[in-house]
Amino acid sequence: MCGIVGYVGNQEAVPILIGGLAKLEYRGYDSAGVAIQQGQKITVRRSVGKLVNLQKSLQEKELSGTVGIGHTRWATHGKPSEQNAHPHRSKGCVLVHNGIIENYQPLKQQLEKEGYKFQSETDTEVLAHLIDKYLQKGQGLADAVRSATKDVRGSYALAVISEKEPGTLIAARSGCPLVVGRTKQASFVASDVMAMLAHTRDVTYLEEGDVAVVTQHEMHLTNADGQPVSRKATKITWDASAVEKSGYPHFMLKEIHEQPQTILDTMRGRYSYETGEADLPDIGLTPKEFAAVERIWIVACGTSWHAGLVGKYLFEEMVRTPVQVDIGSEFRYRDPLVGKNDLFITISQSGETADTLAAAREAKEKGARVVSIVNVVGSTLARESDGVLYTHCGPEIGVASTKAFTAQLTALYLLSLHLARVRKVMNVADGKAWLDRLVQLPSLVERVLGREAEVVAIAKRYYKKRNFLFLGRGINYPIALEGSLKLKEISYIHAEGYPAGEMKHGPIALIDKDMPVVVLAPRDRLYEKTVSNLMEVKARHAPVIAFVAEGERELGKTADAVFTIPDTHPLLSPILFTIPLQLLAYHIAVLRGADVDQPRNLAKSVTVE
Repeated sequence: MCGIVGYVGNQEAVPILIGGLAKLEYRGYDSAGVAIQQGQKITVRRSVGKLVNLQKSLQEKELSGTVGIGHTRWATHGKPSEQNAHPHRSKGCVLVHNGIIENYQPLKQQLEKEGYKFQSETDTEVLAHLIDKYLQKGQGLADAVRSATKDVRGSYALAVISEKEPGTLIAARSGCPLVVGRTKQASFVASDVMAMLAHTRDVTYLEEGDVAVVTQHEMHLTNADGQPVSRKATKITWDASAVEKSGYPHFMLKEIHEQPQTILDTMRGRYSYETGEADLPDIGLTPKEFAAVERIWIVACGTSWHAGLVGKYLFEEMVRTPVQVDIGSEFRYRDPLVGKNDLFITISQSGETADTLAAAREAKEKGARVVSIVNVVGSTLARESDGVLYTHCGPEIGVASTKAFTAQLTALYLLSLHLARVRKVMNVADGKAWLDRLVQLPSLVERVLGREAEVVAIAKRYYKKRNFLFLGRGINYPIALEGSLKLKEISYIHAEGYPAGEMKHGPIALIDKDMPVVVLAPRDRLYEKTVSNLMEVKARHAPVIAFVAEGERELGKTADAVFTIPDTHPLLSPILFTIPLQLLAYHIAVLRGADVDQPRNLAKSVTVE
């Protein structure tokens, strides 16, 4: 949601904070700000809009100091404005916050009665005044933060400095990610490890309720009650250059083209061709435990939910086990009938999605075993799950997910193979045949990417349209949903995804010459039905963009634009159909002049409801 950075060291803080915020701007870009401590004085500088506006302000009037905190905001409470931008202060206490304080209204009313004046519309300012209140009672900064956080209900990641304790930064988290990095001469705090990779690879992920007292030379960790705790340090091994554009005009296009490698990286070292099995050492369940599974649940949000829908088709066909797929934000507000013999799969790129985390915790309380498909190593979801399948696709900077999605699908293919084999639904020969097809995916994706110019030509024909309809059937219905989501996310064109057979149950009323219809037609048992659905659309004069398997001729004669997909097993077709839809959304957005990497109103990681 929002991005936090903090620094305590022997160098000028401003360049380090700005560099860190640049790596975190994908988390929010409504406003940005820094607070710099020099001696006992803290100066705050804030700007509306993207980080570049704050940089200009700092160039016009420099700030100097070796201790500071910074923030890039995605607005929740209060419109984007300088007044609502972070950092917030209360007298000598200054802080930045990611999260939502649910009970801020009654707290605000009480603080106003006690004489505190509010300068913003945010929920965060309540925390600043609460901490100051406890400071005025004589508590030290760390104790004041602990006391204040006990008063609030909601989620938070905090970085706090005070004029009363120069050279000390307090970091605290509950429900939102926060990581501390160390060198011999400095300490760093951030929402995401990418913000500190230019300075250190030695990091510690804070756990729920942790409070860290951070100085230039050390870090002390306690729980919410002030009791010392220890956390395992982690060394980051992936290359920091992975977050650079590498010559591409946008991160999104770079990440689309990285997918052959990320699919390969997700599979690497995780299968045995000799036995026809997937080797998943961190999966957390024994073959006996997998054999006892009675039902599978998949819970996720957004693009990850679309991956989960694909997973349902995979598991029910390959594993022959019933699957329930839920959206995280809906799952947590009902009383789901999760049993002790159920396998609960959560999917999240960041591993910090609030609704998905809440669902996983509820499932564990009900006795289910939780396995998570996650990209970010050391994330909260990964740490709290019984088992984890990391996608290893590296950092994804573009807000609209691309490579993370296909990596999730690849992980689901591996997990479905693993389940099918350990539950003895699939024999060795069939397992080998499945792997034969799976390992061909990276090269097939390369072939699709090599024909990007064909997609550009289609985008040029239709980028001025205001509405699109995406149709798919079977395992590619979720890909129709994903294609429509990508288009609306980055181009702001209204788009909807539908099962092709449902079109005549309402959506067909919208069809006319100004609504392009994107049809996904792999060579599967539903192909003829998909052709019939296309004919119904064409009869109503809609422009048809058909994505079809190689060798197909019938749709090619009827559609207005055709893009062929390498022929593969129907269950593996979702990845190959995804790639051109990503490219179509990207090039339409570019032609419309949209901000592809940072679309309006969106953030990369939704760590609050």
